[in-house]
Amino acid sequence: MPPWLELSPQPVSPELLAVAGGHPLLAQALAHRGLTDPATARAFLDPGHYRPTSAWELPDMERAVERVALALARREPIAVWGDFDVDGQTATALLVSALRSLGGDVVYHIPVREAEGHGVNIARLDALLDRGVGLVLTCDTGVSSHAAVEHARRRGVDVVVTDHHDLPPALPPAQAVVNPKRLPAAHPLATLPGVGVAYKLVEALLERLGRGEEAQAYLDLTALGIVADLALLAGDTRYLLQRGLVELRRTRRLGLQRLLAAAEVSPAHLNEEHVAFALAPRLNALGRLDDANPIVEFLATDDPVQAGVMAQRLEALNAKRQWMTRQVLQAALDQVQRDPALLAQPALVLSNPSWPAGVIGIVASHLVERFGRPTLLIAAPPGELARGSARSVPGVNITAAIAAAAQDDHGRPLLAGYGGHPMAAGVSLPPDHLPAFVQRLQAAVQAEAHGRVEQPLAVLATLGLSDLTLELALALERLAPFGPGNPPPVLAVRGLRLVSHREIGRHREHRLVTVEDDAGVQAKVLWWNGAGWPLPMGVFDLAVTVRAATFRGQPGVQLEWQDARGEAEAPIELWPPPIPVVDHRGVADPRGELEALRAAQGADQVAVWCEGDDQAALGGYDRYSLPPAPVLAVWTAPPSRRELQAALHRVAPLEVHVFAAEPPPGDLDGFLRRLAGLVKHTLAARQGRTSVAALAAATAQTEAAVRFGLDWLAARGVVTASIAEAGEVQLAAGGHRSDDRARLVAAQLRAVLEETAAYRAYFARAAAPTLIE
Repeated sequence: MPPWLELSPQPVSPELLAVAGGHPLLAQALAHRGLTDPATARAFLDPGHYRPTSAWELPDMERAVERVALALARREPIAVWGDFDVDGQTATALLVSALRSLGGDVVYHIPVREAEGHGVNIARLDALLDRGVGLVLTCDTGVSSHAAVEHARRRGVDVVVTDHHDLPPALPPAQAVVNPKRLPAAHPLATLPGVGVAYKLVEALLERLGRGEEAQAYLDLTALGIVADLALLAGDTRYLLQRGLVELRRTRRLGLQRLLAAAEVSPAHLNEEHVAFALAPRLNALGRLDDANPIVEFLATDDPVQAGVMAQRLEALNAKRQWMTRQVLQAALDQVQRDPALLAQPALVLSNPSWPAGVIGIVASHLVERFGRPTLLIAAPPGELARGSARSVPGVNITAAIAAAAQDDHGRPLLAGYGGHPMAAGVSLPPDHLPAFVQRLQAAVQAEAHGRVEQPLAVLATLGLSDLTLELALALERLAPFGPGNPPPVLAVRGLRLVSHREIGRHREHRLVTVEDDAGVQAKVLWWNGAGWPLPMGVFDLAVTVRAATFRGQPGVQLEWQDARGEAEAPIELWPPPIPVVDHRGVADPRGELEALRAAQGADQVAVWCEGDDQAALGGYDRYSLPPAPVLAVWTAPPSRRELQAALHRVAPLEVHVFAAEPPPGDLDGFLRRLAGLVKHTLAARQGRTSVAALAAATAQTEAAVRFGLDWLAARGVVTASIAEAGEVQLAAGGHRSDDRARLVAAQLRAVLEETAAYRAYFARAAAPTLIE
């Protein structure tokens, strides 16, 4: 828990107060950001008053534009080489679209993460050069690709590099190297990400060709990449995001329209949080788990069918990414559980041969948030290079630490490659070099962290719950978009008590907490990824951010949990002694063994967890009605680890017996037939009243599957389903049919069901003691 720093009031001039619309708290927020000059503050709040920096101030921009313009004039084939993260995807799509609009003969390549990694791969580059390419144009990569640039030159092909990554000791011998890191740190263009550099190149090119007004059409892609890459929101980077969000809300790209619909984001109310937590993860899933090259056509297509099919594919891949992320996160936490001494090191370093390289960076970010220290996760499959993703904390430049550990004591290289930013990096190395590298990395991180002081949580003001109004939220919203370099203002509320809390989200990973002050005023606070974290007890102070939001078309206030202090909850035993697990999977007579267990222990001492048709046949309990008992018999294989952990918490058994019987059919068609039968019965026998929980237990699936299933039935016009906040369901026969919506929901549902099937396959074969770790 970071210390709180309550900011002192700053002097505010009448002119600055006027810029803030007369709102004193907004004026204070501007002053604490150093924006005391009214003209500078006005330009910060309103992009219409900001004077954008000329693209020609970027080093080598003149040479880059001249060479690209020459290629267009000569009709030389141009190869755009990008990267597989969202910054690279959007930069590639932006350059390809712009050059084609100018009549360019353009091909492109985005490296496949698993096969190629970052950078310019010479073998793949040769394949492009063999097609007669006359110019290679990189985006979001290339500044460290010396060998590839030299190879292209030897073959008589020029290379123009556009990148934003940290500079190597010497630049590659390219025709031009356009990189904002070559500018002074305080320059307005210095924080541009890869897509920002690509945009400025296109802006300059269009200006040179007398078509400057066309650059605005690419701002929606620019906004996506800026947010996804966590670019520092200063100078022109903030300006481009402000304008880009406006364009994104009214984008004409069918692919983005379908993506917004799939993510259930209203374009009219879209902000940077929707990009960060809804759009970017879906695009990133493609680059992390598959081939990202199709994203270029997805972002440019005018074909609604192609856009819809790709949007469904992104939904399925994103669901798979989420499942893989949870699996790797749990495995990483298990490693820490088994060896708590890992947390005594300057950096947390974990590895596993089976971890998918595409998600270890996401998991590293979660571990940094949880443990507050730099983290490196390494996937080391046998016979291949080990690949790692590192994330850091403010004050520790993880890329510099990796560079310091890149050679052994004799100057021999330990790494095959590395690169990144102060807060994130990637690395690859031979597996036998891991021990030496990790040892040197720990020393380098310790040196980086020497003298580092934990960053306090800056609190702008202390208010009451009744002060957190929509008027206040709308005033502070003028400071948005928020992100690195421009965090949302944090407000403190004192003297609160916890009223209630519940887990929300598709996988119950978030918390909705209700708090109350001494006057009896209550408020709901959203705690992102707060499930499983300790809650404060007694009277406590709460730090929140306040956002203006829209709920079912109505404007409202969304409070977001940042931190709490006060009388702390008693420490939770994170890793209690292991519970004995008795394995009955695959026995000849599981029903007989269950009855023998009941006879031996006493029927009232055994809680039998079974769902679907087995519940009535065995006289057991579903997941929601399990009572405390000394023995838990897991008859039906759980649909996910979360349901299993909830059952263990509810029953608190001293012993677990695992049977893992097959539940009702879990494929898409089988599940929908069963759900439709339950809906029909509910309409006939229960006046259409049921609950998500009851349907989840009856189908032996997750609540997310039930919600998607009901949504699919509604899209098919079979039923209208109204689901209350607490999960109660009111059904009515008939409704409006939308085949497009049904196809999209079916893709989401299929991904959820496949996730459950994968977990049940694991549950059927994993070593019994590991099932409940």
